[in-house]
Amino acid sequence: MFTPPANTPDLIPQKFPFVMIDHLTWTDEKSSRSQFCIKADNVLVEDGEFSTGGLVENIAQTAAARAGYLAQNSQKADAIGYIGAIKNLEVFSLPKINDILETEIIIDNQIFDVTLISGKVKCGDETLAQCQMKVFIIQQ
Repeated sequence: MFTPPANTPDLIPQKFPFVMIDHLTWTDEKSSRSQFCIKADNVLVEDGEFSTGGLVENIAQTAAARAGYLAQNSQKADAIGYIGAIKNLEVFSLPKINDILETEIIIDNQIFDVTLISGKVKCGDETLAQCQMKVFIIQQ
């Protein structure tokens, strides 16, 4: 059973001002979901819109929060993740300040320290971006 962590940003290695998720809302063995409200002072906001780089980072941090949550619940050492590759990135629309993003990652495959994910960012019913990502996760 999933119990949302009290402080999701503690699950990821990134720290303010580079935190691009607010809450890990779901995780299981094959997927995770997060939420993020875009603030005007976010470092990846340009001209009132959250940038493409911000959307990619939001997907990556959702994967990082999943890894942190699983490590915390199994009492393993913290893990650090690195984006190894991004492919098939499609950005359909950029969200605005105060939009709430809902991001889902699905684990396509995991081999040793390499996890292949599919990520999708939505705002309401609108899909904003999607991609596949190769993430390297290294236990500390």
